[in-house]
Amino acid sequence: MGGAGILLLLLLLAEVGAGAAWRPPKGKCPLSCSCSKDSALCEGSADLPESFSLTLLSLSLVRIGVTQLKAGSFLRVPSLHLLLFTFNSFSVIEDDAFAGLSHLQYLFIEDNEIGSISKNALRGLRSLTHLSLANNHLEALPRFLFRGLETLTHVDLRGNPFQCDCRVLWLLQWIPSVNASVGTGACAGPTALAHMQLRLLNPKTFKCRTIEMCKPRLGDEDLWGLPGLPDFLLPSPELSRFQTVGESALGVEPFSYQGEPHMVLAQPFAGRCLILSWDYGLQRFRLEEELSAPSVVSCKPLVLGLRLFVLAARLWGGSQLWARPGPGLRLAPTQALAPKRLLRPNDAELLWLDGQPCFVVADASKAGSTTLLCRDGPGFYPRQSLHAWHRDTDAEALELDGRPHLLLASASQRPVLFHWFGGRFERRTDIPEAEDVYATRHFQASGDVFLCLTRYIGDSLVMRWDGSMFRLLQQLPSRGAHVFQPLLIARDQLAILGSDFAFSQVFRLEPDKGLLEPLQELGPPALVAPRAFAHIAMAGRHFLFAACFKGPTQIYQLHELDLSA
Repeated sequence: MGGAGILLLLLLLAEVGAGAAWRPPKGKCPLSCSCSKDSALCEGSADLPESFSLTLLSLSLVRIGVTQLKAGSFLRVPSLHLLLFTFNSFSVIEDDAFAGLSHLQYLFIEDNEIGSISKNALRGLRSLTHLSLANNHLEALPRFLFRGLETLTHVDLRGNPFQCDCRVLWLLQWIPSVNASVGTGACAGPTALAHMQLRLLNPKTFKCRTIEMCKPRLGDEDLWGLPGLPDFLLPSPELSRFQTVGESALGVEPFSYQGEPHMVLAQPFAGRCLILSWDYGLQRFRLEEELSAPSVVSCKPLVLGLRLFVLAARLWGGSQLWARPGPGLRLAPTQALAPKRLLRPNDAELLWLDGQPCFVVADASKAGSTTLLCRDGPGFYPRQSLHAWHRDTDAEALELDGRPHLLLASASQRPVLFHWFGGRFERRTDIPEAEDVYATRHFQASGDVFLCLTRYIGDSLVMRWDGSMFRLLQQLPSRGAHVFQPLLIARDQLAILGSDFAFSQVFRLEPDKGLLEPLQELGPPALVAPRAFAHIAMAGRHFLFAACFKGPTQIYQLHELDLSA
């Protein structure tokens, strides 16, 4: 028992002894208790004693047989000023367990078996000055446990096996913010912090925010309103609602039109570019329009004022440009794009050159060539052919040193970096230590430019620009990967490494280390052979679209979690 609790218990016993001549009113002192005029000591009762005097000020409970303290356990003794528990077997304290004790000043819960205390267990103790939870089995305390206890002057938490992970962060931040003496004791874990005093930990060393990709919940309806499973098959009610888009997809691209976020999916097996928008009434994504595009591999949107263009890069039948002249109108095909050059497109990217919008289409045919198409009058026409005969699989537009650059990944050589010079792209360098790269994506953080290079066999790579070339920073195992997609979601720089054979890996950039650290796994059966990821923010919520080649596109809702809660 803590020192303060022992002292008060001795005082209480002395008071009970001194008042032995006094006899409380009949029925006001339970059989297992010794009572004086305003104090009671109860020991060995199977239940919480109840029949006390309404003027009772001090109550001590020793070796009581209850398993938990339930809400409203002490409503019959509202006048208590002191309440002490010791050597009891209960392990849980529920919300509002001490409701009605507005005059309680001393609460000692020491040397019990408490492993859990609800965050609202102490609610309403507005006069509490001394609190002890010493020598229990508490590994963590719920955040806001002490909310509303402005009168506290002494808190004793010693003797508990606290796990000094993110769950104690709020406590470390709370201690210096209150005018109270707090005894915290030492950490029981993790191993690296075992036996270290909690008060010596630096809150700034804790990294406790994360992003949760909520799992699909069985039974939700897909985008097309198909009936879900019955309620009794739902595995867990806390998993967030999601949507699926019924056909496989190779690409997914976000864009904003008339101030509203949209998403366009390239669905080769369905032969269409599918445009989705947000339905505010149903609070879900809905079909807005679909474009006929057999064997499409990429649908790339471009918004110019009130006009919307969509480039549909197709394996067979020629690539096309669709256009919507203004709001309220439908998209219609307006142009066949470079039919003699784009023989087997594999990717398309949008970039701006000298103030004009352009598309670059990576061609994977030996006879075709990757082509730069720029706007000229009503359409987009070839401006430059580059990288012919190399079977390009991916194009990535980026800016380095204030100038436009283009990075091409190929089946036949290492990725090649071009820079915009004199009205055309010129070769600048290639990427060392990067054979067999299928695709490349870039992101910026803390003033640096990083590359995510996808490799189907071998390790995928993370590289950083050093001012003259990209240098290897990190290698991540990736068997069967076609996508390594960086995404900035809220304040977190994430990167998702897809896999055709295993779980896809979600990483987060740790600014202190400058490296991607594992965060979460996304796996089958929902996520099968991912090919592209995209983030969209809508109605104060964040969504992640995952285009899958061997299954329907998945829409996840993202939640920011505070692991210190």
